[in-house]
Amino acid sequence: MRPRLPDNEKRNKPLIIRVSKEEKIRIKSHTKMGKYACMSDFIRTRLFNSNKKVISLDKEASTQIKRMDYELNKIGVNLNQIAKKINIHDVYQFTSDDREVFKQILQELRNCFSVLQKYMEKIDSGK
Repeated sequence: MRPRLPDNEKRNKPLIIRVSKEEKIRIKSHTKMGKYACMSDFIRTRLFNSNKKVISLDKEASTQIKRMDYELNKIGVNLNQIAKKINIHDVYQFTSDDREVFKQILQELRNCFSVLQKYMEKIDSGK
């Protein structure tokens, strides 16, 4: 049998809130992902504990993000060069080199997005 709680610690006051069906599904999902015993525990934790989310990255993740920052900067430089070339000439025709640069930029952006999405999933799952 559980020990008796003092009156000031008893949770016997109901609080009714209205949510949509989708919101309730999301709350249930977060409750399960966070391994909370019930939705009430999840909601109390979210309300009364710090709203700050601390993100700690391991060395690999930190290195990966620095690499992505460098790559995104290179992509920005390439885009600026392309924009300048287009704006200098009134009628500019894209060359095969230009198309190749666009393909490389698109691939790098996809790679960066993929890595960022992986880390966001880790953050959302609390790992």
